[in-house]
Amino acid sequence: MKPFVFNTSKSIQFGAGQLGKLGELAKAQMGTRVMLITDPGMMRTGIVERALSILEASGVTVEVYADVEADPPEAVVLSAVEQARAAAVEGVIGLGGGSSLDVAKLVSVLALGKETLKSIYGVGNVRGPRLPLILVPTTAGTGSEVTPISIVTTGASEKMGVVSPVLLPDVALLDPELTLGLPPHITAATGIDAMVHAIESYASTSANNNPLSRMLATQALALMGRSVLKAVHEGDDITARSDMLFGSMLAGQAFANSPVAAVHALAYPLGGHFHIPHGLSNALVLPHVLRFNAATAPQPYAEMAPYAFPELAKYEGQERAAAFCDRLAELSAACGLEQSLRAMKIPEDFLPRMASDAMNQTRLLVNNPREVTEADALAIYRAAY
Repeated sequence: MKPFVFNTSKSIQFGAGQLGKLGELAKAQMGTRVMLITDPGMMRTGIVERALSILEASGVTVEVYADVEADPPEAVVLSAVEQARAAAVEGVIGLGGGSSLDVAKLVSVLALGKETLKSIYGVGNVRGPRLPLILVPTTAGTGSEVTPISIVTTGASEKMGVVSPVLLPDVALLDPELTLGLPPHITAATGIDAMVHAIESYASTSANNNPLSRMLATQALALMGRSVLKAVHEGDDITARSDMLFGSMLAGQAFANSPVAAVHALAYPLGGHFHIPHGLSNALVLPHVLRFNAATAPQPYAEMAPYAFPELAKYEGQERAAAFCDRLAELSAACGLEQSLRAMKIPEDFLPRMASDAMNQTRLLVNNPREVTEADALAIYRAAY
């Protein structure tokens, strides 16, 4: 077995009702003055109000930053950092979807004033230390609570990543009850996103692709393959919601250590230029990227297929890999997600620009099972159109 490195969050606490522990955890980990980072949509759900009550009952004073945007721009991160410094907070709590958790990670580092956002872009550039950090996901999708990655939108449409184990939180607190009110479309997009994490991690050509990540990826696919449709169409089913949240976390652990590839690279221009939610962006290009990959590298997809879709075990090799790609497209449609770039009103003459932009995602493309040229990227976008 080749050497590998596997990092994950220090403590993972999972189960219905776990939000009730937030106050005692915060007081033990952080002290009595914390910042809670979330977004305007979360402020309307009642979940933030519950969290604040739990924290305040434990004697914790909370500074709230609630202006996180999807695909957070640099200005949001810097605004949250400024507020955290002004309030002299002793710790940071991220509550919400992946964008809120990503911002919380960065604030925990930058609030100390020892590093700048521009200096930590890239892989391994965060020196630390950081403030104590607790992450509480309310969607089953990004796995951000167990990944050492934050994504920031720079300029008009470009995305940059900060990748460092320093960003892993002290506690990942996962309560499936917090996902019960998630609308079907968001449940679907985030669920497919999590499945993409597992699929790309398993097939990744990263030097750190490892048996632990592959094991986590297949277990994630088994959980989510059986539960995503029920979570979408029967959103109050706590078993399905638990499967999705746990599966999303497992997929997050997998790709945090065996990184994702061309699906994400081609999805980023969709979000950057057209503000399509990240999970939906992944879903739109997923089957087309996988068909491209499977033409020359079918084995990982053939190996994964029966975990997500047990009925595919009757096929073998290339046929099973092809069936896997088709079933993923069918699953996305059954979840109610849009199925083409045309449906998203993306101008066809803009596809070459997106193909060019996708080539900038070298950090991701290097992990793909098949080399992707700019012409290949354009062909994939045309297939998705």
